Amino acid sequence: MNSDHHHHDHDHDHDHDHPHAPPQPDDKVHSYYQILSIALKELLIEKGVVTAAQVRQFIEKRDSITPANGAKVVARAWVDPAYRARLFEDGNAAAAELGFPITGTKLVAVENTPDTHNVVVCTLCSCYPRDLLGLPPAWYKSRAYRARVVREPRAVLREFGTELSDDVALRVHDSTADIRFLVVPQRPAGTENLDEDALAALVTRDSMIGVARI
Repeated sequence: MNSDHHHHDHDHDHDHDHPHAPPQPDDKVHSYYQILSIALKELLIEKGVVTAAQVRQFIEKRDSITPANGAKVVARAWVDPAYRARLFEDGNAAAAELGFPITGTKLVAVENTPDTHNVVVCTLCSCYPRDLLGLPPAWYKSRAYRARVVREPRAVLREFGTELSDDVALRVHDSTADIRFLVVPQRPAGTENLDEDALAALVTRDSMIGVARI
């Protein structure tokens, strides 16, 4: 039985709190956002809201974030049932427990199981849990991924090397300006004797987006 389930967590006509680029080729979308970012930065500096040094420090801090943050959250959820429950109840609070505060957006953790597989997309732009995963990969921002993973998610996953049997329900979570998703992949078999750090080392960025398994 085909159990594909396209789960959209926002209506496509909603208003984001950030603008979207006008329709144009992918290679120009980034230029639009770059221009917008530069204009905003220069305006904030001109008005004295921030200094150039503060902007640089913020950018350096954001650029230094890697998927290792999210991997630590996943590994803790694997070894600590109480933390796992808190993560699914309140993702922001659980991430903050490990030193990864997320402000301005709600973090929702979704769990892969033998019967259910989750994958994340932002169909309108590239909303992404950057505090846990760092900068999104280019393919996540591409128009092809954003459109196809909704229409033909199993085909897209196969291109990433992820084959799902027909009896596994596939849920596509559409991020918004207010909500970010983190996929908690299945813990690999045979890892019972690994400590938390060793488990975190197994967790990949793509597995936390849902396009790959561990």
